[in-house]
Amino acid sequence: MSNQNLFNEFSEVSPKQWKQKIQFDLKGDDYNEKLVWESPEGIKVKPFYTVEDLEEIPFSQVQINTWHIAQTIFVSNAERANLKALTILKKGIESLIFIIPTNEVDCSILLKNIDLQTVNIHFEFQFLASEYIKKLYEIEKEHKACFYYNFDIINHLAKSGNWYHNQETDFKLFSEIVAHCNNITIDASNYQNSGANITQQLAYTLAHANEYLNRIPESRLTEIKFNFKIAVGSNYFFEIAKIKALRLLWTSLAPEYNCNTNCHIISIPSRRNKTIYDCNSNMLRTTTECMSAILGGTNTICNLPYDAIYHKNNDFAEQIARNQLLLLKEESYFDKTTNASDGSYYITSITNQLAEKALELFKLLEKSGGFLSQLKNHAIQKKIKESAKKEQELFNTQNEVLIGINKYASPLDKMKDAIEIYPFTKNKPRKSILEPIIESRLAEEIEQKRLDDE
Repeated sequence: MSNQNLFNEFSEVSPKQWKQKIQFDLKGDDYNEKLVWESPEGIKVKPFYTVEDLEEIPFSQVQINTWHIAQTIFVSNAERANLKALTILKKGIESLIFIIPTNEVDCSILLKNIDLQTVNIHFEFQFLASEYIKKLYEIEKEHKACFYYNFDIINHLAKSGNWYHNQETDFKLFSEIVAHCNNITIDASNYQNSGANITQQLAYTLAHANEYLNRIPESRLTEIKFNFKIAVGSNYFFEIAKIKALRLLWTSLAPEYNCNTNCHIISIPSRRNKTIYDCNSNMLRTTTECMSAILGGTNTICNLPYDAIYHKNNDFAEQIARNQLLLLKEESYFDKTTNASDGSYYITSITNQLAEKALELFKLLEKSGGFLSQLKNHAIQKKIKESAKKEQELFNTQNEVLIGINKYASPLDKMKDAIEIYPFTKNKPRKSILEPIIESRLAEEIEQKRLDDE
């Protein structure tokens, strides 16, 4: 049976007719006041979207249909970390993220017996040493492996307020590393975790990358691939659009430098909305955040254990975090549909609005001297603080809800004896050359009061 004429007997309904019908059903209430809401990014969200909302807007294609399940391993001991890696690879993990604290970690021991041709390895360095990373690159070439390198000196400056050494030395070492390895990672996760809105996250990520684009020799830019590590928040559709917008923005900026327009996106759930009390709700939060990451077109997803903000690493919580992603992939078939969000008028409209607003902010940053200049002038820190304050006010007035914290809190929930690591923002002043961008959680004030009252 042909379905070509299936709907011919139905007349088309224009957006104007839809709006008139909605206005009639509102019985005199104002359409804009009742049904249109404005996001923190200044985007007015309507109750319905049609193809007319996409006039002169191209559909944004996400060139990704596979994604890898990853897990982080902090390498305090190379042999133990290797054993853990081999164990979790048998339990469904497809990519490994090794956090390397010092250059004393022996990577030949760390990578022993791992099939480097099938398992992608991500390295996050808590130090800066060009010779160490060069050795890793030699291992990568020898084994025809796929390594991803996170030695983001600008992220380190933004988070800590200090360079590893000093600006000149850090960029010298950065140049030495870039002369050998074939990719670098822009770690933009801190912008979301510290309270920046989505437009700011996108613009700062782009400006952050642009600082490197201006410092890498043109001969190397054609060979280097950029990776982006981002944190995904709880605004489900906007977070899908954020990842799609990031790819759109990168495909606009990269050609200006003859750089590879393809990028690898690593997503992790945000820490900003995670809670100590009613901590099982964190599993629901991370699940929807991982879903946003997948539908947005991320390449690698590393879930956050539900107790990560107050517990030391433990096998049970890590298993739950793994299983959440395995359920999405193996039982919910989130890897079987390519570009599931394409064709949604709503998401495509939001994607392009976010991209346009972020591009406008990016241009303003560049006119003002660029990301580093604005960081040193504390302009970026100020803007993030302003956004974080607005979000905190929404939370305090219950316009933004965290179940078990500012709504439906259980007085029976006791947590004082369960806390193993300090879960709050550390306000102790520290010597730094600029004000750091510090992550903070929405629930901290309420949680501190509840802990005091236990």
